[in-house]
Amino acid sequence: MSMNRQTKRYLQKQGQLGADGAPTARRAPNVASQRPKPEAQKVGFGRRVAQYLRDVRTELSKVLWPKRPEVVRYSTVVLTALVLLALLIFGLNFVFARGVLYLFKS
Repeated sequence: MSMNRQTKRYLQKQGQLGADGAPTARRAPNVASQRPKPEAQKVGFGRRVAQYLRDVRTELSKVLWPKRPEVVRYSTVVLTALVLLALLIFGLNFVFARGVLYLFKS
């Protein structure tokens, strides 16, 4: 069986292949991982919401917010592109409408 390098590395990390690429003997499954886990303490709705809001605040403090000049520059680019595309669509619509009216003129 041929396999690519990525698969071979993955199987070696899992212990299913040796360093030479030969299959290794299977180990017995870990008994500790098969035991049922004890139920975690139930946390109230209010505490979960408070924890969520704390996490949101922490993540938002990590965000690199743009400065005013960047916002103005990006907004200008977006509005310019919007106007140009609107003019293009208007022009094409006008040309096609005139063409259809010319073709079906009675």
